[in-house]
Amino acid sequence: MKETSARLLRLLALLQTRRDWSGQELADRLGVTTRTVRRDVDKLRDLDYPVHAVKGIAGGYRLGPGAQLPPLLLDDDEAVAAAIALRMAAGSGVAEIGETAVRALLKLEQVLPARLRHRVNAVRPSAVRTPSSTSAVDADVLSTIGSACRDHQRLRFDYRGSDGAHTRRLVEPHALVTWGSRWYLVAWDCDRADWRTFRVDRIQPKTPTGPRFTPRELPAEDPAAHVASSVGRMWTYQATVRLHIAATSDIARTAATYGRVEPVDEESCLLHIGADTPRALTFLLGALEVDFDIVDAPGLAVHLRHITERYQRAISACPPEGRADA
Repeated sequence: MKETSARLLRLLALLQTRRDWSGQELADRLGVTTRTVRRDVDKLRDLDYPVHAVKGIAGGYRLGPGAQLPPLLLDDDEAVAAAIALRMAAGSGVAEIGETAVRALLKLEQVLPARLRHRVNAVRPSAVRTPSSTSAVDADVLSTIGSACRDHQRLRFDYRGSDGAHTRRLVEPHALVTWGSRWYLVAWDCDRADWRTFRVDRIQPKTPTGPRFTPRELPAEDPAAHVASSVGRMWTYQATVRLHIAATSDIARTAATYGRVEPVDEESCLLHIGADTPRALTFLLGALEVDFDIVDAPGLAVHLRHITERYQRAISACPPEGRADA
C-alpha cells in the first residue's frame, strides 16, 4: 500500500511537469508496466484528479482542469517562491486578497520542511505595510495570530491602546480581518468576557500559544461586519443617516465597510457611522453616491450646506462649454 501511494504521488508529479505523456513514457519513468499506469490513472481519477486520455498514435495522458481544485505537488523551489509571493500579496492592498493570502500562507507554512522554511525566512519581508497607512504589521506577528486562529489556541499578548497605555490580554482568537488600511484581530477577551477588536500593529504576542479552546459563535455578524461596527464606534463623532436604498444593495454593502447598516424597509436602511469630524463625514457620504436623510448627526447639516455652496460657486464660475448641461 505504501509503495502504491508513493507511486501515485510520483505519477501526479510527472503529470504536472508537462502537458502530455505517453503511457509508455510514464511506465518507463515509474518502472512499471503500461497496465499498472492505467490502473494508477484510474486511482487518481477516483481522487478527483482530472486525468484525460489523449487519443491518436502519440496518445497518452494529460492532467487537465477540473470542477474542483485538487491538491497540488510543489517542488522545493516552487514552494519557496509561493510562500514568498503569498507574504507579499498579504500587503498588496488588493481587495480581499490580503486575508486570502494569509490563509493560504498558513496552510503552506504548516507543511514546509525546516530546510525550506529557513530559505523563506532568509528572503521574506520583515513587515507587511498596510496601504495608505504609516503602520506596519510584523509578518511573524501576523503568522502567529493566524496560526492561533486556525488551530483554536488561546493567545496571550501585550496590547498598546490608542492612548498609549499597555495592557496584557488573554483571548480566544476568532479571525484576522483587513478593514480600511489596517489588520484587525476579532477575539473573545477571556478576562472581560466579551468580544473585542484589536489592531494587529499594536499587538505583541507571547509564545507559546495555547491551550486549545472550543470556538464561540460571533453574535449575528461575520468578522468583517464586526470589525466595521467596532471601529466605527471608536470615532469621536457618531451619526446616523437614512440611506434611500435597501440594506441588501451593493451600495449598502459598501457603506457597511464604514459603519453598521440597519434594514428599515425594501427601499431604505439606517447607516450608523463614525468619523473624526462632521466635515469628514460629508466626504464619506458623498462617496456613496446615494440620497440620504439626516436622522441623528449634530452639525452635519451645516457642513453639508457649506460644501454645497462651494460646489455651487464652482459650477457658476465654470465656462458654459465646461458644463455638462451646456
